[in-house]
Amino acid sequence: MSKKRVVLGMSGGVDSSVAAYLLQQQGYEVVGLFMRNWDSFLNNDILGNENITQDICPQEQDYLDAQAVAKELNIEIHRVDFVKEYWDKVFSYLINEYQKGRTPNPDIFCNKYIKFNSFANYAFNELKADFIAMGHYAETKDGFLYRAKDNNKDQSYFLAQLTNEQLKKVIFPLANITKDKVREIANLLKLTTANKKDSTGICFIGERHFTKFLENYIPSQPGNIIDIYSQKVVGKHIGAMYYTIGQRKGLNLGGFEKPYFVVGHNLAKKEIYVTNDDHKEYLLSDQLIATDVNFLANNYNENNLTAKFRYRQTDIAVKLFKINNDKIAVYYKDTEAVTPGQQIVIYNGDLVVAGGIIDEIFYKNQKKTYL
Repeated sequence: MSKKRVVLGMSGGVDSSVAAYLLQQQGYEVVGLFMRNWDSFLNNDILGNENITQDICPQEQDYLDAQAVAKELNIEIHRVDFVKEYWDKVFSYLINEYQKGRTPNPDIFCNKYIKFNSFANYAFNELKADFIAMGHYAETKDGFLYRAKDNNKDQSYFLAQLTNEQLKKVIFPLANITKDKVREIANLLKLTTANKKDSTGICFIGERHFTKFLENYIPSQPGNIIDIYSQKVVGKHIGAMYYTIGQRKGLNLGGFEKPYFVVGHNLAKKEIYVTNDDHKEYLLSDQLIATDVNFLANNYNENNLTAKFRYRQTDIAVKLFKINNDKIAVYYKDTEAVTPGQQIVIYNGDLVVAGGIIDEIFYKNQKKTYL
């Protein structure tokens, strides 16, 4: 009986390296596939890019590391470019959202359109895969999505826009393993990536000075920073769209008794609204509307739902009301800095129930009741 063929996304990091080994141990025929999704010169990625003058960019180093691990584990590796697809499906969306004054999460769309669509199509059609695999910390059973064992590394939040059909053909080898164990295995095997630092920053783009990076694509539009409580101008900014709700760093507001944070903006007037800890009520909301909602589970305990409004947030108890097939109202206790453009992911225990894009938030004096 021939082995099932699994095409694994190899990023040149330790997680996908150990995922390859674990798949081998489980009896699969493993094939690596490295994705190149960003071209700094083609995409005018100049401002905010400290790596632009290096002899070898981090992305090319990642490919060399992936090749080295493939050789160490004796598996074949391929390379594919999705630069255009990434720009069209992920990056254009990111820029459009920032231009609207919202804060998108590109990792979610990267998973939805690139890793589990473009990559999957290439793996199944060109490399004749039976399954695809990724080094994500998450678990899938019968097309349903669950949190990983390592709660600190769990990435189910970023996968909640996938479909049940997509998930039926996906293996997550790290579902029941901790990050510490991954490092331990990599060191025992003496893999090239054993002690490589985890990648950070924007999905497939990497670390950037974010405001300067956005200036490559959204021209700065200076304006006033206004204390929302006193209505006084307290400073100047270079572009309202560069700032997100709850942001404290980068405002360059000195000389005040208490630090300010962002509570809103008016792009038409080029104004940012701020306040300090004396008036946190301007940052507190207790209900929201989410759109583009993807339901992964229809059988769940509606009295035991929790949600994350951003990655690494502690779960908050919520009540859910379906407005229509892809639009929901969500109710919760007072929470700071819930941000339009970000994703809400709803859980029933470890089961992912749904994920959607936060479209509107309602402060305590803005009631709009569906329940």
